[in-house]
Amino acid sequence: MAQLEVLEVKVRDTFGKRRVRRLRATGMVPANLYGHKQETVNLMIDEAAMKMILRRGHQIVKLTGASSDEALIKEVQWNVWGNEILHVDFTRINANETVKATVPVVLKGDAAGLREGGVIETLIHEVEVECSAFNMPENIVISVTNLGLGQQITAADLKLPEGVTTDLAADTVMVVCVTKQEEVDMTSAVVDGAEPEVIARKKADEEV
Repeated sequence: MAQLEVLEVKVRDTFGKRRVRRLRATGMVPANLYGHKQETVNLMIDEAAMKMILRRGHQIVKLTGASSDEALIKEVQWNVWGNEILHVDFTRINANETVKATVPVVLKGDAAGLREGGVIETLIHEVEVECSAFNMPENIVISVTNLGLGQQITAADLKLPEGVTTDLAADTVMVVCVTKQEEVDMTSAVVDGAEPEVIARKKADEEV
């Protein structure tokens, strides 16, 4: 179950690109809180505190200060280098509702195929899951201990926590154990233009 991190928020009355840039220069970033048919609240939060919460993999936060809501981190906008937060969207939640969120995939164990000269390739790094707000896992753990050379793990093999579901197709390949030559071939496919689909970041200059 996700732990509730406490995050202090303040009311924001700063708008416009120039003013928001000055706000970020002070170590604060703009944020919005919405949901439950309540008025959207414009907030500002400490960037360092937000980064710490994200590094710990938490999805749910307890807001204090200008708000006392429990909220899901809905979206985080980063700069083009991925090292500065530009904006955060929070949505209000309660224990009785079901929410969707994307959580990282974590591999556990030493694959049997490694002893056969294979290498592990993770094809899906994040999974969108649905569950009650306070049952949100911090990650999805995949055991690769029994994964042999030439074998794969699909979404059907996932051991999801109780009450957690995903719409990922059962035959979606999550992890494979391939030879080093096959790994080179997969890399070449990306170089030749067959890149996997990625979620584009929002423009850094987008108005907040």
